[in-house]
Amino acid sequence: MLLPYFQENQIEAGCDEAGRGCLAGPVVAAAVVLPPDYHHPVLNDSKQLTEKQRDELRIEIVKEAISFGVGVASPGEIDDINILNASYLAMHRAVDQLKITPEMLLIDGNRFKPHNEIPYECVIKGDGKYYSIAAASILAKTHRDELMRQLALEFTGYSWETNMGYPTRAHRSAIKAQGVTPHHRMSFQLLPAQLELFD
Repeated sequence: MLLPYFQENQIEAGCDEAGRGCLAGPVVAAAVVLPPDYHHPVLNDSKQLTEKQRDELRIEIVKEAISFGVGVASPGEIDDINILNASYLAMHRAVDQLKITPEMLLIDGNRFKPHNEIPYECVIKGDGKYYSIAAASILAKTHRDELMRQLALEFTGYSWETNMGYPTRAHRSAIKAQGVTPHHRMSFQLLPAQLELFD
């Protein structure tokens, strides 16, 4: 059972991101403020759920959240400031979308760059511990998946509609055959040195 809050009687926003390990597409973060008495029998780390469950929970979270925000950092920004700083930037943008200022940010992971002097707590594997972080993981993941499916219609052959930009064999084979797109992260190792993978 996930926990409803880190500390009672304060406005907390859970924050998480999706797409850090991808070769293409943006990194997307979400921030979610849930009611203090919120609970749900299925809500969990987005990676533990099916696509159908995530899509259903996305509707539920948007409806039930006191406030939520989604932030994006582009592939160009990732290349300019590195993926870690781009993840922070996306989180900051998500927090800025909230209609209320949280008194505490619950960050999934072990590091964060402070934002607007809001206190924060880093929680390793927090998306499996707190409802608000789990909710943020759902919104970030579903928003990013939607973006990648849209990009897949324009840039065919990379299988982004199924791999979402992650470094699958099919994605890397397509990079080798077709080259890169404006949505690829040029600071990442797009092709492994061991080209025998493609034999």
